[in-house]
Amino acid sequence: MLYSVFLSRRGFQNDNWIHYGLLTIAFVLHSVAMAKRGFSLHQCPVNNLYEATAFVLWTIAVSSLVLGLLPKLRFLGVFTSPLLFVIGMFALWPGLDSEYIDNQPNFSSDWFGLHVPVILLGYGSFGLSATAGSMFLTQERNLKFHRARALFAILPPIQRLEKIITFTLIIGLGLLTAGVSIGAAFVEKGAVFWTDSKTIWSFLVWSMYCGLLVSHFYFDQRGRRYAWSAIVAFGFVILTFWGTNLLSGIHNPTP
Repeated sequence: MLYSVFLSRRGFQNDNWIHYGLLTIAFVLHSVAMAKRGFSLHQCPVNNLYEATAFVLWTIAVSSLVLGLLPKLRFLGVFTSPLLFVIGMFALWPGLDSEYIDNQPNFSSDWFGLHVPVILLGYGSFGLSATAGSMFLTQERNLKFHRARALFAILPPIQRLEKIITFTLIIGLGLLTAGVSIGAAFVEKGAVFWTDSKTIWSFLVWSMYCGLLVSHFYFDQRGRRYAWSAIVAFGFVILTFWGTNLLSGIHNPTP
């Protein structure tokens, strides 16, 4: 994160592999930690707030590294580093890594094991859209106030960044739709599922991102407002995810 600040101060004018390498090392260590926990539990480690947050961060990190193989998108990791650091530190908050209890939700099929990972992958895609939105705003500001910096900066053109925002939003919305559908199809006591706080919140998030895409395709919302919408929407997800999860009777059954 600190090195990303250094690169931003230099105007993103050097295609520097140092930051990419640091992010790669962090990603490998993160992956090893998740794998060790998963093997110890004999399941995908997404069963409490700490594990869910770690999975979302892993998704954002691996996507940034894959896209960073393209020279024009290598600085994507510079914008994701502060996000990964801040959310990662919050994940270490005492109490989020709660112990497992025996009275877990009862589902009618093993297919439900895909429910949480698919939804969290969708949140990771939304995080990438917010990152691309940050890059868009940075490049737009450079074009507006620092024409020389925008000329020499190794950043994608704003038109391509807008396409990346749209692409990641579509993927995230598709994954969220699939994840919620799996949960609705295989959870027992369906009435409880539909009235649960987490379900209601998930549909609110789905509606928000669906509205964002509709406004882009049918009402020609573009540019700065579009980028800010992607950032604010993901901020809403991050700030409200924890509270709704703690209030959920399905995700927090009483022992």
